[in-house]
Amino acid sequence: MAIMKIRGGDLDLVEYEFKTFAPGKNTKTLGLEKRKHALKPVKGSVMVRAPARIHLTVLDMNRFAPDHPGGGGIGFAIQCYCTAEVRCTAKGIAIDYNRAPIVRNFIEVFKKATGYKGGFSLKVTDHEHQHVGLGSTSTVMIAVATALNEAIGSPLTTTQLRHLIGHNYVEETANGKIAFGFETGVGPAVSIHGGMALMGDELSLVYHHPFAEGKNVYILIPPTDISSAGTQEFDLLMNKARTLDYRDRELKAYMFLMDLVPALERDDLKKAGDVIWEIEFRGSKRAEVEHHSYGIYHYMNLLRERKLEFVGMSSVGPSIAVVTALDRTAMKKLLKPLGLTIAIATKADNKGLVISRSA
Repeated sequence: MAIMKIRGGDLDLVEYEFKTFAPGKNTKTLGLEKRKHALKPVKGSVMVRAPARIHLTVLDMNRFAPDHPGGGGIGFAIQCYCTAEVRCTAKGIAIDYNRAPIVRNFIEVFKKATGYKGGFSLKVTDHEHQHVGLGSTSTVMIAVATALNEAIGSPLTTTQLRHLIGHNYVEETANGKIAFGFETGVGPAVSIHGGMALMGDELSLVYHHPFAEGKNVYILIPPTDISSAGTQEFDLLMNKARTLDYRDRELKAYMFLMDLVPALERDDLKKAGDVIWEIEFRGSKRAEVEHHSYGIYHYMNLLRERKLEFVGMSSVGPSIAVVTALDRTAMKKLLKPLGLTIAIATKADNKGLVISRSA
């Protein structure tokens, strides 16, 4: 696997080797295996539905790496779902999902952490929008983790599940192998609780609150041939983005605490949108947007000029999230002269995980 260079300044250059490994061969149980867990496997199957996320920004990209989760950030849940159905079996692991290696890896982590000796049968579905900024991997993983946990009597807390996912966050590579990926913890947090969440470093959940209840969320995917995955994502996140966050991280933290949180408390969507628009030009978010060329700024600015309340690019893009009171007909009419179309029409999810059981 390639060795990638990380440059944060003239005297700040390190090398990171992306090491691939087979699922289950490089697990981090965080010491949970040392505790006694009361395991009570349930009869029948457990179904978990998890909302996807819009990841608005990382707080400081100098505080995370592919094998070191953190960095802080903010995002919100949307009514676009992944599901995991799990049944306990006597032995073995059966996975019905086209990205089986990432699921198998977490199952091995989970079994070691809890001491469970039996098997699992899983069926997983995702929202089928991969690598466009909607958090397909993190949403699937919190659905899987919660279903596994519920299936054996819920020995772990949601915080412990979030941390296990974060420290074992992987993406698939060639030949069925996996490699550690980037994880701030925003996705699992908003999937669990719904609404908008503010994360600190080391996967700490600082704040969460309902967001944009009753408003519409439109996901627009402007045309781009720039990749948001693999080595291109690494180059972006660990070089230019780090340099910009050295400069702007204090300002971003101030804006979150002093402007965004109060706006959420009083359900002021326009003020929240003004804060996020300012963030689009600050620190690592600027690097993410410019990664897709200035065309993304052009599109977002056109949307802002049409008085849409909340406009922001999700993760490393290219998806643009618009939150507004406009209905779909009015939104389509507004977008037509801009050359944009609605990829997904949905709403914010303020419920979080939904768990059900069947015989």
